[in-house]
Amino acid sequence: MLRLIFGLRFAFSFMTRLFLLLALVFCFCSHVAPAQLMQPKPGFTRADSLRGGLTPLRTCYDINYYHLDVKLDIDRKTLSGSNLFAFTATQDFTRLQFDLFANLNVDKVEYQGKPVSFTREANAVFVTFPQPIRQGGRASFTVFYSGQPTVAKHAPWDGGLVFTNDAQGKPWVASACQGVGASIWWPTKDHQADEVDSMLISIAVPKGLKDVSNGRLRKTTKLKGGYTRFDWFVSNPINNYDVALNVGDYQHFSGGTYAGEAGPLSVDYWVLPENLAKAKTHFAANVPPMLKSLESWFGPYPFYKDGYKLVDAPHLGMEHQSAVAYGNKYQNGYLGQDRSNTGWGSKWDFIIIHESGHEWFGNNITSKDIADMWVHESFTCYSEALFVESQFGKQAAQEYIHGQRRNIRNTGPIIGQYGVNQEGSGDMYDKGSNLLNMVRTAYVPDDTKWREILRGLNKTFYHQTVTTEQIVGYLSQQIGHNLTPIFDQYLRHTTLATLEVRFEKDKVLAHWITDVTGFDLPVRLRTKGGEYIMVPVTTTMQPVTLPGLTKENLEVDTQNYYIGVLVE
Repeated sequence: MLRLIFGLRFAFSFMTRLFLLLALVFCFCSHVAPAQLMQPKPGFTRADSLRGGLTPLRTCYDINYYHLDVKLDIDRKTLSGSNLFAFTATQDFTRLQFDLFANLNVDKVEYQGKPVSFTREANAVFVTFPQPIRQGGRASFTVFYSGQPTVAKHAPWDGGLVFTNDAQGKPWVASACQGVGASIWWPTKDHQADEVDSMLISIAVPKGLKDVSNGRLRKTTKLKGGYTRFDWFVSNPINNYDVALNVGDYQHFSGGTYAGEAGPLSVDYWVLPENLAKAKTHFAANVPPMLKSLESWFGPYPFYKDGYKLVDAPHLGMEHQSAVAYGNKYQNGYLGQDRSNTGWGSKWDFIIIHESGHEWFGNNITSKDIADMWVHESFTCYSEALFVESQFGKQAAQEYIHGQRRNIRNTGPIIGQYGVNQEGSGDMYDKGSNLLNMVRTAYVPDDTKWREILRGLNKTFYHQTVTTEQIVGYLSQQIGHNLTPIFDQYLRHTTLATLEVRFEKDKVLAHWITDVTGFDLPVRLRTKGGEYIMVPVTTTMQPVTLPGLTKENLEVDTQNYYIGVLVE
């Protein structure tokens, strides 16, 4: 006889029972809007490899500095300008690749004040220099470009620029390009593995409008033709998709100076006039507790030099480093809804907490390949629960995480295919959050130690790009157990680890059913009404020692373990 965690009893073959279990798990999941890309592709092309691969034409240079200088023609929905690439050669070369979408024109490329030759293929541009650039040498070139960038139809889930109007009918423009890539609107070395060390962003906009970009405003200059240029300087390394323009009739007000772990942190807000009054109240209620909570869990805010700011956006939101895009309409929840359906998600503004959480995971720690974007989304989705824990207690956080499961689909691996700019499944959010909570439950009962591990993660990989192996390796080292099989099961496979408990005469046996070998995860079991006991379980069937345990009174901690359960 079989008892499933859903309380159903069947008497079928083992494989039939397992299939039904997984089908039930899937039925309890609800759809959640995916981030950009996150859609299966029938195959990959050379264009995908050019965009996602790290060939010698990309690895031959390490980008040090950009100066992006752009003029925006809102009426025509066009832009024109240039980007200076300053770099260090990592090897001798005469040819390199940068990226710009094919619908935008490369007007010329200048090196040492003279035009140099270039060719284009798909969205890649290949520059040939007149003489070799030697390893260790520093050099620069400037790309001049123009054209009509892709207009986003449903930002932030598709890439491009958003052109709309505010309540007064004034233009409102913003960028949103995660996944599809920054080269959809500006020329860049468009691969996450190489973040620029610092950057000047100069955006010229029509009179009466302002641009808000990353970093700190250095200068405002009036230009001919009724334009004004805003120069923003980014002091810290920044990934390409975070580089942002936000153009509108913005009003600025200060959120004061936050007394953070690394000293005074400037907090600024840029909002549309119609939102000014409610922004002052809403941001004051959400931002200070967010900063206190996330600094406590993850360590100091990673970009003190550039400050923290929220910017009104004509889309839902995006983690643009030091200029977080906000579009949640000044309400709690996710557009007023609680994604967890537990009640806890209605007590705070989802976009402020989630997108700000990316300052630590996604911006401070960035995956080298977009296939490993779970590093961004799993930890940040988990940061929502940690915020709940800091405000309402651990039990509330566990309920919130359990509620996140309603958004899991289990239709594809969380890790995508490497080298082709392909994200994995959108389950990287909620399934990844549940995975991290499960690891914490199984291996780190000491909450202080768990906090130290998360803080150490941000310190160890401060302003770095990383791989899955590095993150899982760090967690394994700190916890003292090889976590690779556990992460492989949940990141690289769609099926859950299933705990099979078998009652045979005078003994109870248990093991894990998984797709991977070496899966070793202790699980919390108890007799009904008793205390949970941590029981070691591997993929090998072994005895379970729990006095008085029967089929009828067995309870598995399925609140904190996202698993299947088979009882025979």
